[in-house]
Amino acid sequence: MSQTSDQMELREAEIVAHYPMALAMLQGFDHAPRIGKGKDAATQERSSGIGTRRRFRTTTPGLVTRRTTPTGAVQLMATIEATDDDDALMSPVQATVLNALRRAISIALAVAENYAAVSGLGDLKRANLEGALPPARKTEFAELLAAEALITLYVFGNATAYLLSSHQTEVTVEVGEVEEVLTDSGQAALHGALWELDQDIAAHTPDDTHLVAAVTAFAEALMEKVALRASNAPRLAPFTQGSWRVEADDFTVQGFSPAHAAKSTTLTMTFKKPHEVVGNHIAKYQAMKLSKMLMAYDFDRRLNPFAELGGFIFTFMGDGKPGTGKTTLIQMMAGLLNDYCQVAGYPFRYQNLSTDNIDSYQGKSGQNAKAFINNVLDQAAIGFGTIDDIDQLAGKRGDRQSSAGQLEITAVLMESFAGANTVVRGNCTFGMFSNYPENVDDALRQRAGARFLVDGPQTREDYIDILYLLMGKNHDIPTGNHEVFSAQEIKKAVAASFDSHSRPHEAGLIEVFDRVHSNIGTLDTIAKLGTYLKAIQEADDRFTGRAIKNITDAVKVRAMDFELPDEWMENPELFLLKDYDAKKAMISELRVPITVDMVVQEINRYADSEFRYADKSDEVAVEAMVRDFGRQEEAKRRWLEGKG
Repeated sequence: MSQTSDQMELREAEIVAHYPMALAMLQGFDHAPRIGKGKDAATQERSSGIGTRRRFRTTTPGLVTRRTTPTGAVQLMATIEATDDDDALMSPVQATVLNALRRAISIALAVAENYAAVSGLGDLKRANLEGALPPARKTEFAELLAAEALITLYVFGNATAYLLSSHQTEVTVEVGEVEEVLTDSGQAALHGALWELDQDIAAHTPDDTHLVAAVTAFAEALMEKVALRASNAPRLAPFTQGSWRVEADDFTVQGFSPAHAAKSTTLTMTFKKPHEVVGNHIAKYQAMKLSKMLMAYDFDRRLNPFAELGGFIFTFMGDGKPGTGKTTLIQMMAGLLNDYCQVAGYPFRYQNLSTDNIDSYQGKSGQNAKAFINNVLDQAAIGFGTIDDIDQLAGKRGDRQSSAGQLEITAVLMESFAGANTVVRGNCTFGMFSNYPENVDDALRQRAGARFLVDGPQTREDYIDILYLLMGKNHDIPTGNHEVFSAQEIKKAVAASFDSHSRPHEAGLIEVFDRVHSNIGTLDTIAKLGTYLKAIQEADDRFTGRAIKNITDAVKVRAMDFELPDEWMENPELFLLKDYDAKKAMISELRVPITVDMVVQEINRYADSEFRYADKSDEVAVEAMVRDFGRQEEAKRRWLEGKG
C-alpha cells in the first residue's frame, strides 16, 4: 500500500544505532524508584497451583551467599534468564523476549530523537549542556522533556506488544497498574519502566510460559497509563500529527494509538448465503449493505468515506423472538466480509463476546470486554464484533440480579460505543443481538445506532422457502406451485418493509401518531416532525436526544440507500484498491436525496422498537410483582394458620 504524505520512514540505521544503549539498559543500570514500590518475588502472593521460582544464584565458587544485585540495581537480562531454573542456557522464548525488548527500546529512542529534531528540543538540550539555556525558555524545555518521556514510553510499550503479538498464547498474567511513569526525560522514563518490568517479571513469571504474557501485559498497561497522561499534556502535536513507519517490522507509529499485527482470525463457523436467510428483509438488506460499506475503508488514510459522508453503522442491535434467525444473520454477514476480504487481500477479524468472558475476579470481566473491543477496533484490519445474547452478558444497572462482572462489561461497552474518546473510523462494526432486549440497560441499548428487527419468516412464501431450504435434497417431494426464493428478492421485499413503517406498528406509538396527525396534519416539515418527536418523548421519557441522533444517522443511511455493485467487490481494481479520494467521489455519486417519507419511516422504526422494549420490560416487571405479592399472601396465610 502507498504511504500517506505525513508518514515518515524510520530508517533501519537510525534504529540500529541505538542498539548498544538498549543492550546496556537490559544488562544493568541503577535506579532508585520514586513512585513504584518493589515487589518481593519470594513472598509474592500467588493463586493455588503456581509455584514461586527460586532466587537467582551465582555458580561462581565462594559467591553463592553474596547478593548478586546491589540495592537499586536493575539487571533485566539476568531476571529473564532466571525464569527457567532447569536450564543453564537461555531458552528460545527468553531470547525472543530480549530481542523484542532491545528492538522496542531502540525504536522508542529513534522516534524520540526524531521528535527532538522537529520540536526544537534537540537545540534546547544542547543549550542546556552548554549552560546557555535562557531562563525564559526553561518552562518550554521542561514541557518538551516531559513530552519526549511520554512519547518514548508509549512507543516502547507499543513496539514491545506488537513484536511479541505473534508469540502470545492463551496464558494471561495480571501485572496491575504501572506506577513508575517518570517524565524527567526519555532515558529516565525508560529506566523507570524497565525497573518496574523487572519487578513484574520477577513476581509473575515462574516459567517461560508466563514470560511473554507478563511482558505483553506490562506493555499494554504502560500504553494505557501513558495515553491517559498524554491526553492533557502539551507539546505533543509534532508526534500526534505525524507517523513513522518501520518497514522491517511492518510496524507503524501513529500517535498514541496501539499498533496490532495485521492478522486475520481463522473462522470455523458455517457461513450462510443471503438467500438462505429467509424473511428478515430489512435486517438482511442492511447487513449486506454494511458488509460492503466496511470494504470501502482506506488503510492509508485510516478512514472510511462512509464515516465521513454519513451513513456508516458503527453499532446496531438485532432483536427478535427465539429461532427467528439472529445467528443465521451473523453467519451471513461474517461470510460476506470473509469472502470480500479474501478477494481484496485485507486482514479480517471476527470476534464474539460470550459468557466465557464473565469472570469472578474483580475487574477481569471489564478487561476481557476491553480486549474484545480493542481487537475488533484494530485499524490494520476489517473488524466485525458480535455480542450474542447481550441481555445475559451486560448487566442492567440497578438490577439486583446483575453480577459485578456483567456490570463491568456494561460500563466498558457504553464507554467504547459512544464515550468521550470514541472515534469511528469505519473499519469495523459491532452487532448486539438479543431475544430479550428489554432486559438490556436502557443507556446501552440506545448506543445501538441502528435497529435490525429479526422477525424471521412472515409470509406463506417465506414458510415454503424455509421448509424447502431445511428439508435438503434427500427427498423426492415435489415443490408444487411455487417459485423457490422468489419472495426473497431483496429490493422488492425491502421496499415493502420500509413502506410498512409509514405508520407505526406498536399500539402505544399508533395512539401518539394519530393524535399528532389529527392536530397538525401531514408530517411534511421539520417543525411538524419535531412536534411528533416531542409527543413521543412525552409518552416515553426514555426517548432522549440520543434517540434523535440514532434516527438521523439511520436517515443518512437511507440517503446511502444503495448497494455497492457486486463487481466492485469481485474485482478489487474497480474500487477496493483505489485511493481514498477516488472512493469518496464514487460513493458520493450514488447518494440519493433525503425525503420526508424516509424521516417518518425511520422515526417510526426506531420508536416502535423502543415502545416494544418498554412494553415488554414493564409487563415483565408487573408479572414479577404479581408473583411476589402472591407469595407474600400465601406466606401470610400459612403463618396465620400455624399461629392459630
